[in-house]
Amino acid sequence: MSTLQELYPDDFAHCYGCGRLNVDGLHVKSEWVDGEAIARFRPAPYHMALPGFVYGGLIASLADCHAMATAAAASMVAAGAVPGHDPTPRFVTASLHVDFLRPTPLGPELLLRAHPEEVGERKVVVQLSVIVDSLERARARIVAVRAPATMVPGAHSARV
Repeated sequence: MSTLQELYPDDFAHCYGCGRLNVDGLHVKSEWVDGEAIARFRPAPYHMALPGFVYGGLIASLADCHAMATAAAASMVAAGAVPGHDPTPRFVTASLHVDFLRPTPLGPELLLRAHPEEVGERKVVVQLSVIVDSLERARARIVAVRAPATMVPGAHSARV
C-alpha cells in the first residue's frame, strides 16, 4: 500500500507539508490503518522554538497536512474506495484549531494520529493528536473541504 500523499494528483503534490514534488517540503506521509490515519515525523534541529523544544508552527503544519489526508481517506472509505490503493482525492483546510497541551521536545519522533469525527459529501471534520513519548503534546480539530478535481489555473471556475 502507498501512503495517501503518494496518490495525490500531480497538480496537488506541491504542498510544503505533504507534497511529494516539493523538494524543500516536510514530506508528511500518512497511512490509513483501521479507521485512522497515522504519520510519523522527526523534527530537525532547525524546527526549534526554544532550545530543546519544537516550534508550534511546525506542529500546526503537520496537523494541517495529516488531517487533509485523513479527510481524503475517510471520504474514500465512505465512497467504497480503498485508501492507499485508489487515487487520493484532495481536500483543503477550512478551519484549523490547535491546542498545545504541553511542550513538545525536539529530538524524538512525533506520532500523529487522526480520525474522522464527521464525514459528509463535501466536508470532513478530523480530530488529531500529536504524541511524543506516549504523551499527547497537541490536539487539533480540523475542518476539511473537498477541493476541485484539478487546481490547474483556468481549468475550473467553481469555488473550493
